[in-house]
Amino acid sequence: FWGRFDGVAEAVRFRGERAAKQMGTLGGGNHYLELLLDTEGSVWLTLHSGSRNIGKELAEHHIGVAQKLPHNQGLVDRDLAVFVADTPQMAAYRNDLFWAQEYAKYNRSIMMALLKDVIRKEFKKAKPTFEPEISCHHNYVAEERYEGMDLLVTRKGAIRAGAGEYGIIPGSMGASSYIVKGLGNDKAFNSASHGAGRRMSRNAAKRRFTVRDLEEQTRGVECRKDSGVLDEIPGAYKNIDQVMDQQRDLVQVVAKLKQFVCVKG
Repeated sequence: FWGRFDGVAEAVRFRGERAAKQMGTLGGGNHYLELLLDTEGSVWLTLHSGSRNIGKELAEHHIGVAQKLPHNQGLVDRDLAVFVADTPQMAAYRNDLFWAQEYAKYNRSIMMALLKDVIRKEFKKAKPTFEPEISCHHNYVAEERYEGMDLLVTRKGAIRAGAGEYGIIPGSMGASSYIVKGLGNDKAFNSASHGAGRRMSRNAAKRRFTVRDLEEQTRGVECRKDSGVLDEIPGAYKNIDQVMDQQRDLVQVVAKLKQFVCVKG
């Protein structure tokens, strides 16, 4: 994996040392690590993180390249800039994109391994055992085939929900999360929502809610309850139960979880 780093955009290669140091770290925003209970009394460990700063910098580099291409001049919005298939720019973008997605997967795997080690050490007498992990990308691109065509499927705020595939759909730091099994709905390109989704912006949440609101909405959950995470207050998100009800044709619920510990970066 790291041997391929020399093949990413030259403009970002100098960030290699920092990327290595950030491997296995959570990050901020809506990234989290949680301990949850299901209705059967089993404890679940979940976490959400991505490609950290190196992924962001690779994305910004390629966006800049795209915006300078001749065919993207005169757009009504410069953020609509695209690459053309089978060009050097598109090939370079795909290479870096898939490298960053692999980085994200390793990042999560390392954190989960570290979390398991902590659980084993802290609850040694209980002799905890672990079921196979569920790995679930979101905000990513995948090469898939539909109706005889090879496509690049972009799932923004979405997860893959192919028939029989397990997925994770979280709520917020005070709401339920769901373990699901995909139903393989081709009309939705085998996809489902990544989570509840925000119902207001981060700035709007900070203006509307107080730390006391955060304390009330996260009662019973061991988590940060300060102004630094006010934009992640449950009230800033849609009702996860309603969201799940509206995608019954996309996924089947396997387990409903409720967190009792939530760690924010």
